[in-house]
Formats: sequence, C-alpha cells, structure tokens
Amino acid sequence: MKIQNPVLPGFNADPSMIRVKDTYYIANSTFEWFPGVRLHESKDLVHWNLLPSPLSTTTLLDMKGNPASGGIWAPDLSYADGKFWLVYTDVKITDGPFKDMTNYLTTATDIRGPWTDPIKLNGVGFDSSLFHDEDGRKYLVQQTWDHREYHHPFNGITLTEFDLDTMQLKPETARNIFNGDDVKLVEGPHLYQINGYYYLFAAEGGTVFTHQEIVARSKTLDELSFEGEPDGPFITNIDTPDFYLQKQGHGALTSTPGGEWYYASLVARPWNHATESSHDPRGWSTLGRETSIQKVEWDDEGWPRVVGGHGGQVEVEAPKDAILTDAPKDHSQHDTFAQSTLDLNWNTLRQPFTPKLGTVGNGELKLVGQQSLSSTFDVSLVARRWQAFNFDAETQVKFEPFSYQQMAGLVNFYNDKHYSWIFITNDEQKGRVIEVAQNDNNHYTSFLKDQAIAIPADAESVWFRVKVRKESYTYQYSFDGQNWETVPVELDAAILSDDYVLQTSGGFFTGAFVGLAAVDYAGYEEVATFDHFDYQELPD
Repeated sequence: MKIQNPVLPGFNADPSMIRVKDTYYIANSTFEWFPGVRLHESKDLVHWNLLPSPLSTTTLLDMKGNPASGGIWAPDLSYADGKFWLVYTDVKITDGPFKDMTNYLTTATDIRGPWTDPIKLNGVGFDSSLFHDEDGRKYLVQQTWDHREYHHPFNGITLTEFDLDTMQLKPETARNIFNGDDVKLVEGPHLYQINGYYYLFAAEGGTVFTHQEIVARSKTLDELSFEGEPDGPFITNIDTPDFYLQKQGHGALTSTPGGEWYYASLVARPWNHATESSHDPRGWSTLGRETSIQKVEWDDEGWPRVVGGHGGQVEVEAPKDAILTDAPKDHSQHDTFAQSTLDLNWNTLRQPFTPKLGTVGNGELKLVGQQSLSSTFDVSLVARRWQAFNFDAETQVKFEPFSYQQMAGLVNFYNDKHYSWIFITNDEQKGRVIEVAQNDNNHYTSFLKDQAIAIPADAESVWFRVKVRKESYTYQYSFDGQNWETVPVELDAAILSDDYVLQTSGGFFTGAFVGLAAVDYAGYEEVATFDHFDYQELPD
C-alpha cells in the first residue's frame, strides 16, 4: 500500500498523531468550529475514518463570541496510564499584542468518550502538549506568548511539571528549554524520549509558505539544554516552490509496532490563477491546511530525517505491518436528515447544534433564523469542509420571508468577513426572490439587486446548487429539482483561502466550508426547512 498525501484532505490542520497498540489516531485543530477537535483513526496510515469529536458540550468548550480562527488551536492527543489525554487551547484573541487563551486537559478511557470535565491548566501560551516521561512524571510543553513590544512575541518553549496528585501544574517548575533559531515563531512543541535522548519537535516560520519543523535534543530537561539538528530543518517546503505539497511543518511523530517511524504534518495545496506566477503569489489554499504523513529514518548520529528529503513526498510507503482499514473512497456526502443528530461531517459556528439553532430528523433540517453570517455570536449555519478542489453541492429549501432582513440558502464560507451564498429573501415589490451575495473582507455585494429572481407563487420550495471548479464557482437554482438555471455570476474561489484572508487579518487558519444557513436579523426567528444535502466530489 501507498500513503497518498494529503491523507486528510480539506481543513485538518496541526495533526497530533499517536498509536495505541495497532491503531493510529490523529487529532486536528478546529478553531471556531463546533464540536471541537477533529479525530480520525486508521490501522494502515492510508485509509482514515472520522470519529466523534471529543469537545461536544459547552462544559468542555464555550466559544461564543470568539473571533474568526480563535478557539481550538493545535490540540495534543496522547495515551498513558490506560487512558487518552487531550490537551487543548481555547484562544480568545487572534490579532494585536495579546493572545488571551486558556489551556485545558480532559481524559477518556475510550477514544469515543465520554470525556471528563475540563481541568484548567494555564494561559502561558498556545500549542500545549503533555509529555509522559519514562520515570512517571508528566510535563506540559508549550509555546510562550510575550506581549511586550520590545520582545519577540514567541518567547521560546516552556516546560512545566504536572502534578498527578492535584491534577494541576506546578508553576514554580516552569523553565524555558528551547528558544528556536533565527527563523523565529517557534511553536507547536512535542517531546519524545527515544534512545536515551529527549527529542523536541517544534514548528517555526509561521503557518505560511515559510513554515518548517525543526528538531532539537537533550539528555536532560534542564533550562535551554536542547541543541538543534544539524543540516535542518527537519521538514519544509520553503525551498521547493514548485512541489505539489506546501507549508509542511507542525506535526507529530509516531512509530509502528514493527519499529518504523512516520511523521504527520500540516500541509497545503495552493493553486494559481492562469494570469499569476506560481512563485509570487505562491498560491491560494482554499482547502486550508490539511494533513500529510511522511516516512522518517534515523541517521548515524541519531537524528530523524524525512525519507526523500525535507520537502517530503506525495506517495509514501505504508508500514510493512499495516492492517488494511475499510474507509470511504472519498468524502462525498448525501444527507436526507433522517436521524435526530447531525452527521459527523457537519459543524456549527462556536456553539453546539441545539433547538435554539434548529432541529434535525424525519427527513428535515430546520434552521431558526438568527443573526447575520457576519456575527460571532448566534449564527444558524450548518456546514462541512471543502475536501476536494472540484465538487457539486445541492439542497432544497422551504422559506417564507416577509422581510429583506430574512434570508436562507446555500453558503460557501471561510469566516465572518469572507463568504458568499445563494438564498431566498423578500423584496418589497416582487415578494419572495432569489439573490446571490458575497462578503469580501466586509465589502458586501448583492449581485442581482433589482434583477433578483422572482419565485413563482406555486413554488413551495427552491433547489440550490453550487459548482466549485478549483479557481472559481457558480450558483444554480431550480423550481422543480430537474431544470436548472445558472446565475450569471462567477466567483473567485481565492477569496475563501487562507492566503487571501491573511492579507487583511491575523485569523487565517481554517479553510472553505459549504453549508446551509438561515438569517433573520429582524429578530422574528423565521424558520427555514431543508429537505436534503448532497456533496459530490469530482476528479481534479
């Protein structure tokens, strides 16, 4: 078997990969999307199945009001003492001199839960991980934030002992074990104990095209005792601008039962418009930061090296002892809303799916109109990741708005400042109409205006479809589900990419989503009813 990268396509950033007996698990960041932390499992590193997310209640995760790309940053999954340990960070500020955040710990004996109520750890820095030493002691390892304008904000890697008796940190033990190098922005630390050394894996260079992972090691956990890997970095694509995979770096190391080694890393697959250089800009990552897996070997000096060079490979040899894992051939989805709970592919913004937002079951998804898609509080949006460059998505919606302040339809969404949609609304002269609109860095454009498409009085519902074709996408509508009309508006997919959002915002860490939404900012909670949802992936 071959590992085909990325193994987790679409927004699956900051992988924390572990193995428990013959099964591998990956935990990924989810930022402002609920539920928190995305989990997958596999027995072959090739085929992966989605698991329920652990942070599924507001007891474990309360993100109401969090900014775009706040919330869950770089969770750390580990296994020790017969249970899973999950450390996660809830970030409340993304821009400016401060990064107000809280790090939490929860545990479970089964990866599918239940997970214990969270233990508050600290707010020293994000990207925290838990290291289980062979002597039984445990330590929190984390990026360290410094707000002082005369210091670099990324102030090294802090190690703090965790007291198992009190289940709290011992702040008096905190020490800086590594400052990184001149690339700066050292973050995402993971510690491993291998062949008499402590190995520290850490990311540098920011989560852009200069991203990289470095390795340092030490015989002790003393202050500033770690030395960096010669001839590094361990993995990067900064010097491979024409390679299919880009931005590789932040990730985690694991071994197979047979003693082989693999490294899971975030990765991106940017594309360019035909009129652009492929080097500047290097491209637009509409699928966000995904997960790749590279094979690792150890050199004669005991340093880890990525097989094939530090740029990595698209096709990687699977473990010799891999156990074939049954998994879907792609990420297509057909949802008739028959069940009383949402499919695992669905996500909501900042809050769980409750009756305040809507209900699902008996063939219907009902969404209660709430605040606009530009709000960071009460938003009735149910969405799933773009996981392919080319796909069609379709739904059928019933909605009876009596005001232009009421809207419901099919959405393509990056964050509260960058999205577009086709929707039913009300026009004072025409009654129910179809409009297409886009929010581009808070510049909102209604494309049809006085040409908004009147909905026939006898049309009980309207069908909407989006056709995404890598660089651009278009919307369609139908009044019978058979005969379709294309709205003559072609939208640039780059606006829904990490790299586009980065130009104006510090919160650029997620990826594009497609989904269903209802808005009633008039405050009358008009309900939209969706009959089905289809997401069909197409070949690149």
